[in-house]
This record gives sequence, structure tokens and C-alpha cells, in this order.
Amino acid sequence: MPNKRLRAVMAAGGWTYATLAQEVEVDPKSVERWVNLGRTPRRATALQAAKALGEDVHALWPALRQARPARAISPELVALYEQRADIPVSAFTDLMAQGRERIDILVYAAVFLHEAYPRLNELLTERAAEGCTVRIAIGDADSDNVQARGQEERFGHGIESRCRLALMHYRPLANTPGIEVRTHGTTLYNSLYRADDQQLVNAHVWGVNAYAAPVWHLRRHETGGMFDTYAESFDAVWATATPVREEG
Repeated sequence: MPNKRLRAVMAAGGWTYATLAQEVEVDPKSVERWVNLGRTPRRATALQAAKALGEDVHALWPALRQARPARAISPELVALYEQRADIPVSAFTDLMAQGRERIDILVYAAVFLHEAYPRLNELLTERAAEGCTVRIAIGDADSDNVQARGQEERFGHGIESRCRLALMHYRPLANTPGIEVRTHGTTLYNSLYRADDQQLVNAHVWGVNAYAAPVWHLRRHETGGMFDTYAESFDAVWATATPVREEG
């Protein structure tokens, strides 16, 4: 069946088979088949054509609305843990010890790291001395979102005090070359622990403390994959965060 919507949009914009074909780098006969036979181009070509025409791609080719088949296992997923408590602290510290270019930590408090591994600051300082950029974002104890999380997890003021404790742990690093510490007041959907192309993602569940929530271990496999989705979310939070200065 002819694609009447495509024909009307092309006519309204003064497009011919030849001009649209030149714009999207296909043969004019292909465009003619799109219009007269109702053929659907490849997704990338359709997106390019829709942009040129100033039209929604799915309005022109509804068949492209079909969902892509889900992959049973993502190539980026190294491991999945039912809860953070199942993972030894060494998994986090070993990950950071492997960092050569970048270490990113996004949490509200995560004081379990310092409690179980008192050398954490030394480890981060050592990595920074070797040229690794270290960014640490912890929760602002006075922010509305941190206080709401405490109520949701039934901790009351506990989460706020743990954020202050985390700040006490990390503040000595504030003026260390290569390390920057900031506080943030964003809603924390996931705690992130990244070293180069590996990342531990601790999901957060309403009413559940982080230690009882799932964790997935990701390794970057391709640009624009799951790993990059979480890495970009870190950057977005980091841009809103406030630098911490060492006292004294």
C-alpha cells in the first residue's frame, strides 16, 4: 500500500524522490518504493529522512515502533548479586585498586567502606599519586532528598548522621592533588563505584537499606551501553555538587 503520509509530507515540503534521496544518500528508486509501495527503510535511514522532513519517524513508518528483542544476557553484565551484603568489601577496594585513569564514587554515605577497610583514603591517595583522577560525591546531610531517604528506609535521622560521618572520612582528601570531594543533594537512584571501564552499581529500592538491595557488576563493552548510561548519570550529579574544602 502507498505511504500516503510520506507522500503528503514530501509534497508539502517540496521534496522530490531525487532531492530526498540525495539528502539521505540512497537511490531515488528507493524513495519511490517508500512512497508508492509502502516499503520501510532501515531504521538509521528512516531517522535521517524523518529529520530532513521535519516529521516524526514513527508517524511516517509505524512499523519501526516494534520493540527490539531483549537480550537474555547483556555482554556488559559481569555478575549480578541479590544484595550488597553478599559482596565482600574487597570487591570494592580491589576494583578501585585497579583504577589507572579514573575512579568515581557516588553515594549518600557508604561508610561501610571505611569501617571495613580503614586504608581506603590511603588507597585513593596512592591511585591519585599514580595519575588516576578520583571523584567522590557524597550526600549533603541537610538536603531534602537525603532526609527523605532516611524516612523511606526507616532510618530516621540515621542516614543524615551517616552522611556527616562519610564527610568526616573523606574531608582529609579534599586538598589532595588528583582527588576532589563534593556533596550532592540529588535523589540517589543508584550508588556507583567505578574504576576505569568497570563499575559496581548498587540499585536502591524504596523502603530497603542499600545493603539489602541488588548490585550489578558492569564492564564497558560498547559506546552507549549500560555502562555509559550510569557513567553519564554520575557526571550529571557531579555537575550539581558542591566542592568540599579541608578544614583548618
